[in-house]
Amino acid sequence: MDDGEIITGTLVDTGRLDKALAAASGLSRERVKGLIADGAVEIGGKPAKSGSAKAEAGTVFTIALPPPEPLAAQPQDIPLDVVFEDEHLIVVNKPAGMVVHPAVGNRDGTLVNALLHHCKGQLSGINGVARPGIVHRIDKDTSGLLVVAKSDAAHEGLARQFADHSIARRYLAVCAGHPNPSSGTIAGRIGRSDRDRKKMAVLPDEATRGKHAVTHYETIRRLDHAALIECRLETGRTHQVRVHCASIGHALLGDPVYGRTPKALRPLLDELGFDRQALHAARLGFRHPISAETLDFRAELPADMRELIDQTAR
Repeated sequence: MDDGEIITGTLVDTGRLDKALAAASGLSRERVKGLIADGAVEIGGKPAKSGSAKAEAGTVFTIALPPPEPLAAQPQDIPLDVVFEDEHLIVVNKPAGMVVHPAVGNRDGTLVNALLHHCKGQLSGINGVARPGIVHRIDKDTSGLLVVAKSDAAHEGLARQFADHSIARRYLAVCAGHPNPSSGTIAGRIGRSDRDRKKMAVLPDEATRGKHAVTHYETIRRLDHAALIECRLETGRTHQVRVHCASIGHALLGDPVYGRTPKALRPLLDELGFDRQALHAARLGFRHPISAETLDFRAELPADMRELIDQTAR
C-alpha cells in the first residue's frame, strides 16, 4: 500500500482500537496510533479519538494515508561508523555532537543526511521524509549505538520490539558522586517539567500525565567525586538516564540541562573542554526483524569519556 491511499475494511477483533486496526489494515500499531492522532481514521463513519478506545468486531473503518511529502533532508557525504549493515537495517555508532534528524536549528549535518548518502536513499519511509528509517533516537550530545531501518518491514518489526521493551539497551555514564546503594532501580513517570517546559522531570506518583520509566543502574568504578555507572533501560523515554540519575542526586557530569558539576571537578572539566553529558550508548541487542537472528552490538567508550575517567580515577 502507498501513501495517499484510502484503506477501508471491517474490524475482525474486539479489544483496543489501535490493536484491532493494525490487525485488520496490515499497518503497524505505532503507525495506526499516529494516524489516529492526525485525524486520519474513521470508525463507523465517525473520527476515531483514541487508540485505547474499545473496538467491536464487525465495525467498518476507513484510514486515509497521507500523500507523500517532498524530501526534507538531502544526502550529505558525512563519514559514518557503521557497526553492522544488511539490506534491512544498519547499526551505527553515532558520535557526540551529531543530531539524529533534521529539525529547526539543525537543517543539515544530521545522521539522517549521512544515512541518505550512505544508503543511497534506501531507508524506511514510515516516519516520513524528515526522519526516514529512524526507529529510536539518542540525544545530540550522547554518543553510541543506534539502529536504523532500511525497509518498512524492518521498521515495523523493530518498532514492535521497542514497544514491548525487548530491546537490550545499556548505557555507560559518569555521574557526580557515588550512588548509595551502589546499584539499584529508579522508577518514576517522566514528563515535561512544570517549572521549565524545555526540560523533562520525574513526576509525582499521583500524576496522570507522563510515561512510566524504569532504569536499572550499577556502579562499575568509583572515581574522585564521581562514578562510572552502567544503566540498563527497561523503557526508552526522552532524557531517561539523565533525568533519573539527576532525580537521585547523581546527575551526569557535563550535563548542561540536568547536571550540577561538583565544585572539585569544575576545573578539570574546563581543562578537558568536556561540555556534554557523560553518556554513551554502549550496548544494543535485538532480534533481527526479518531473520529473527539474535544480534548484540557493543561500542567502546569514546576518547573524551575515557580521558574523563582516567583523569578522575582514584
